Amino acid sequence: MSGDVEILYGDPDAIGQPFVMRIRELAGTVVPPHSHPVDEHITVVRGTWYFGLGETFDAGALRELKAGAYAFAPRGSWMFGYSPDEAIVQVHGVGPFQIHWHDGVKTLDDSDASSTFRHKRGDRVTSPRGNGVIVEGYASGKLIQYEIEESTGGRFMAHEHEVRLQ
Repeated sequence: MSGDVEILYGDPDAIGQPFVMRIRELAGTVVPPHSHPVDEHITVVRGTWYFGLGETFDAGALRELKAGAYAFAPRGSWMFGYSPDEAIVQVHGVGPFQIHWHDGVKTLDDSDASSTFRHKRGDRVTSPRGNGVIVEGYASGKLIQYEIEESTGGRFMAHEHEVRLQ
């Protein structure tokens, strides 16, 4: 989904090998329900990350994790998250690390993107978080969000119902 991933150690795809990665989550990011075939150890390095377990995104089930906090997700468990502001989350485990989206995932690159997304890459838009240009779109189940780049180069996420053409 959104954010930048930095591999700090190992290869997440390598079977039986430890790995450590940092994920920079953009402000406004909702990570839809997904699972991994490995235990996931999560530490919030910067910002505040909200984390929950379950097959359906449930804002009421989110647990606030401030910088320094730790969470554990056993392999095969369904999980989801939310980042109201930018956050950095560190994940470590033993590979192979894969993501299984509960409701699948689509992007603006998919051949049938226009059947899912109202907006397209390059659209100039406004949202409650600010104005900018759509650089990517992500959809999983009913959750549709866009990655928007501001004129200053910063990026944030916004839900489709919040985004309007300028």
